[in-house]
Amino acid sequence: MSLAVLYSRALDGLCAQSVTVEVHLANGLPAFNLVGLADTEVRESRERVRAALQVAGFEFPNRRITVNLAPADLPKGAGHYDLAIAVGVLAASGQLPCDHLADYEFAGELGLTGQLRAVRGGLAFAMAARDAQRTLIISASSSDEAALIQNATILSAAHLLEVCHHLSGTQLLPPALAPADRASPTYPDLADVKGQSSARRGLEVAAAGNHSLLLIGPPGTGKSMLAQRLPGLLPPLLEFEALEAAAIQSLGQNGLDFRRVGQRPFRSPHHTASSVALVGGGSIPQPGEISLAHHGVLFLDELPEFDRKVLEVLREPLESGKIHISRAARQAEFPARFQLVAAMNPCPCGYLGHLKKACRCTPEQVLRYRNRISGPLLDRIDMVVEVPAIPDTVLLAKGQSEGSLLVRERVCAARARQLARQGHNNSTLLGAAMETHCQTDAAGLAMLQNAIQKLAWSARAYHRVLRVARTIADLAGSEAILTPHLAEAIQYRRGIE
Repeated sequence: MSLAVLYSRALDGLCAQSVTVEVHLANGLPAFNLVGLADTEVRESRERVRAALQVAGFEFPNRRITVNLAPADLPKGAGHYDLAIAVGVLAASGQLPCDHLADYEFAGELGLTGQLRAVRGGLAFAMAARDAQRTLIISASSSDEAALIQNATILSAAHLLEVCHHLSGTQLLPPALAPADRASPTYPDLADVKGQSSARRGLEVAAAGNHSLLLIGPPGTGKSMLAQRLPGLLPPLLEFEALEAAAIQSLGQNGLDFRRVGQRPFRSPHHTASSVALVGGGSIPQPGEISLAHHGVLFLDELPEFDRKVLEVLREPLESGKIHISRAARQAEFPARFQLVAAMNPCPCGYLGHLKKACRCTPEQVLRYRNRISGPLLDRIDMVVEVPAIPDTVLLAKGQSEGSLLVRERVCAARARQLARQGHNNSTLLGAAMETHCQTDAAGLAMLQNAIQKLAWSARAYHRVLRVARTIADLAGSEAILTPHLAEAIQYRRGIE
């Protein structure tokens, strides 16, 4: 037989699209042609496959070889097609049986010695192969990652010869197994933060309702410490949430770190990050920081130092929980259900309102500094909490504050009430659900009306105050939103105006 048909996958956002690898051998001048909208790294597989087959002891056909990656209009990138192409060449030349090739999918990059290297997107490949009811043969370096998908048949191979022995029936490949000793998630403890009772309370409310949060205070008051401890206050990830987060991590440049599987992501990009780095993009769309923070926390320190155009790209993902990237040749959609936490100084020098250090900024400088953050973006932030300088007596006092474990118990109880009542977190309450679950008494309505008039709230701001008040009521174990709950929620909103 001079034709072999195999299956592989092309990464398209978080999905793995099916790719049929057709290898045909014909008479004529020796050539190795690769067609099917292949990028440079795929076209280079011709040399890797040629060298790997020869080093492994196989005969490289001295014929006209044509490899077609179908469908032709789907862009193909990365080097994981090497294994499918090599097996296809061997099967088409009669050096391997091709009776059961349709039962398998292949993903692995070949070294010149025939060794199989790790590939990106192992989780996506495994999910797609399971849905297609095929067995995935993948490089051993990526098999642990792929084995996280339940009910998928994954075989691990470290060398091209191992794959050939398996297909020949002489020595079967071992099934891939997920690491059994996955460590429990570890987070910094809130007990490390001294004082800051109001900021700790704001952090607890934000964690309980999945609300976005802006911390404002002088340098060295603990804004970054508080933000870093937020993931430790959140409930454990559900199994599907952990797999979603891990699948996005596996698409990144650094791949998946097994030590962090099941742990809430915490991303903290530097303020020099570009808009593409933040939301994703590229000629072949890659996930950005907001997608890598899916089901976790995105922390933007020194918020006014970010380029204003970069910050503006956050407006749509904050509302929708996803990002759609469009390029001339490619489109991709990535999930981005993250919790935004930002931090900033009150003024350029940082000491406006400090008890001991005088501020050197003029009112115009302070206004210009704060205007770096647009009104529409601020309108999408649920809570603003001041983080003042810590008094010496508190800083030097012995003992620890309340730890993350006790706070997490209250947060989990509040979130359990939300799930039992409406099936999702308070931060995503909309429309009729808000009318049903965010009712308050007459005194509360009067307080809200007064705040709307005096603070000139938008409809979005009004709804966000109601959601925060609903979360405060859940923390208190109250079925109804009472006036004290509304008063606290309004106080968190006043810092934005």
